[in-house]
Amino acid sequence: MNKLKIGMISFAHGHAFSYLNSLVSMPEVEVAGIADEVKSRVEAVAEKHGIPYFEDYRELLSKDLDAVVICSENVRHAELTIAAAQAGKHVLCEKPLGISKREMEEMIAACKENGVQLMTAFPCRYLPAVVQAKQAVERGEIGEIVAIKGTNRGSFPGGWFADKALSGGGAVLDHTVHVMDLMHWFLGAEVQEVYAYATTVFQEQDIDDAGMVHVKFDNGVFAVLDPSWSRNRSFPTWGDVTMEIVGTRGVLSVDAFAQKNDVYSVQAGKGEWSYWGDNMDEYLVRSFVEALRHGKPVPITGEDGMKAAAVALAAYESAAQGQPVRL
Repeated sequence: MNKLKIGMISFAHGHAFSYLNSLVSMPEVEVAGIADEVKSRVEAVAEKHGIPYFEDYRELLSKDLDAVVICSENVRHAELTIAAAQAGKHVLCEKPLGISKREMEEMIAACKENGVQLMTAFPCRYLPAVVQAKQAVERGEIGEIVAIKGTNRGSFPGGWFADKALSGGGAVLDHTVHVMDLMHWFLGAEVQEVYAYATTVFQEQDIDDAGMVHVKFDNGVFAVLDPSWSRNRSFPTWGDVTMEIVGTRGVLSVDAFAQKNDVYSVQAGKGEWSYWGDNMDEYLVRSFVEALRHGKPVPITGEDGMKAAAVALAAYESAAQGQPVRL
């Protein structure tokens, strides 16, 4: 079978480097080009792997490609995805899928109209603790889910993430989507109502770095999520992904990044995590590749990405109004 030819558009988001490492390790994939208007971001990896470089993403899209991976600033996701779809390329797009419901609908429509697939980058679905918890729920081990308490608390990312003109929002947009996608996935239900708090607590910048998102699903389940950038520089790693899933017959506690050793180094001057666990990014990219190679639907759709991002957008609306917002 011929190799799947994949291009990469923008390395603005750091996940791009992990995705690239996964792609180049797959013998069934050829990374056929990297496009980034900032050459210094990608020059080293392009030279290391002998990958053609393009300053203009349109030139990359004109090449013989099957798909692209988009890791740009959030505000460019729609432009790049629609251009890729119109060029007949399948798309794996970094989260959040978009910064408005309208543009996400346009992204999804463009891919459908041009006969290509759109996958949202939600690698947390592939973490072993998450996978095993979902299997336990499906076996009925905790009965019917009543409520979920989640966290995706991270450190302040800085850079374009803190510039609303490029990110579209702060911590609430950046970190709500991962765990909200997991909640949707576990429940098979959709959020009906959002009541949220979003503000600036930890940084002196005009961007929300703290929040609390309360939701009610259409099946009656309640959930709450802390998506704050609340981890300071002394914290061992960038953050966490946790869920406390309350059922009628029991409770499941999920610590998604628990595959680690704690290292206390005098040289480092703080505690550190030595992560030895599964590579969620590799599983994500591999699932995208395998779906395309075998002509199957991608496992995490554009609609999945839109549902999760819509909750974050509604959270901002609720925080501004000081009252619940219905989706």
